[in-house]
Amino acid sequence: MSGKIDKTAPPHAGSTAYINARIIDPTGNTEYVGAILISDGKIADFGPNLFASGAPYGIRSVDCRGLYLAPGLVDTRVHTGEPGEEHKETLESAGAAAAVGGITSMVLLPDTEPPFDDASLIEFVARRARQVKLANMYAYGALTVGLEGKELAEIGLLSEAGAVAFTDADHAVGNAQVMRRALYYAKTFDALIVHLPQEPSLSGGTMTSGEMATRLGLSGSPPLAEVMMVERDIRLAEMTGGRMHLTKISTAESVEVIGAAKARGLRITCDTAAPYFALNDLAVGDYRTFCKLVPPLRAEKDRLAIVEGLKDGTIDAIVSDHRPQDQDSKRVPFAQAEPGGIGLETLLPISLELVHGGHLTLPRLFQLLSATPASLFGLPGGKLAKGAPADLVLFDADYAWKIDRTGLWSKTKNTPFDERPVQGRVMATIVGGRTIYRDDSFAATAAAA
Repeated sequence: MSGKIDKTAPPHAGSTAYINARIIDPTGNTEYVGAILISDGKIADFGPNLFASGAPYGIRSVDCRGLYLAPGLVDTRVHTGEPGEEHKETLESAGAAAAVGGITSMVLLPDTEPPFDDASLIEFVARRARQVKLANMYAYGALTVGLEGKELAEIGLLSEAGAVAFTDADHAVGNAQVMRRALYYAKTFDALIVHLPQEPSLSGGTMTSGEMATRLGLSGSPPLAEVMMVERDIRLAEMTGGRMHLTKISTAESVEVIGAAKARGLRITCDTAAPYFALNDLAVGDYRTFCKLVPPLRAEKDRLAIVEGLKDGTIDAIVSDHRPQDQDSKRVPFAQAEPGGIGLETLLPISLELVHGGHLTLPRLFQLLSATPASLFGLPGGKLAKGAPADLVLFDADYAWKIDRTGLWSKTKNTPFDERPVQGRVMATIVGGRTIYRDDSFAATAAAA
């Protein structure tokens, strides 16, 4: 993608009005032509009639020329390589990729070297985020020591240090007693536990079980491995009264079971990642290692069920599940390849397919991408409100382009969406009133104004 990252950009002294924009307000579930006024890094005012006749004298104005302006994306599932594997991704390179993708806040997973099971590492992320000066960065605390699923981490101390939720990342906690204790303990702090539901003894295959796996001669992970753990976690949450968020839901049965749990009033929420509503197991094709993910890509019926779960509200949020892997990890036989795909820069255009396909409205999409994730994790962004942080994304929903992994800003290029035609492109990303990214095409238009 061609554009400019400017992490040193200061907030404009005084006020800035973004006028002639198509405003998306996910909290109000509305969309209208209007303006947003930013002052001191916060939203001072917004609405359909604001500056209808132009911004007053003395206020800097940015003409959005009918582009969409919405709360910046809040991505609650981002893997990085820092600390420990900086050759895959640093916080700075991830921050740049997030800015290009319109992501203004991201929550970093604790599976680094060492993992975030110590308060000093939570503080490290906060310190590095201030140095990087791009997207807002928050950290998960590890749920168990060393992400080993045996001994609980110090949830209280990690929470005091700033951890916004607790997870063992892509390591499922197979021991039900450990998860039960975690839910009881976290309840003391009203802490959110995020769990990847994969029954460890069943989920060791390289792709999802089925016709495609058989044809390719690859070991399969049955969809049952997910729903079994979903059902266990729901029972444990019901027993303890704890807050449980199930992540990367990928199967039809899981959507059904979670919907039933919500109907019973349990404190269960969930998300899915972009590949699970945009791709199916056929994408593996001729052993495409970029499409080796955790959980694996599922059958078409599961993909359609995920879309339905997003439409009917069973699924609360969409995440990128950004997991950078270097060439040495991916350019090997499929069975030996490390799982994971990058997703920060493709999250918005892939998610917009749900709008272009008639499944969701734009306000509903931004509930899934911005407002609800921020609310679930207690983060300040994700909404339009007076006094809220001026974290915004300006985008062209109809801009047609083809994803080219070589042009992505991430250090690694392992996207499962390489060469996919998409519609939707970020034109500017604003964090705390600072324009940290501007696309060249919008910059040229603005300069010609």
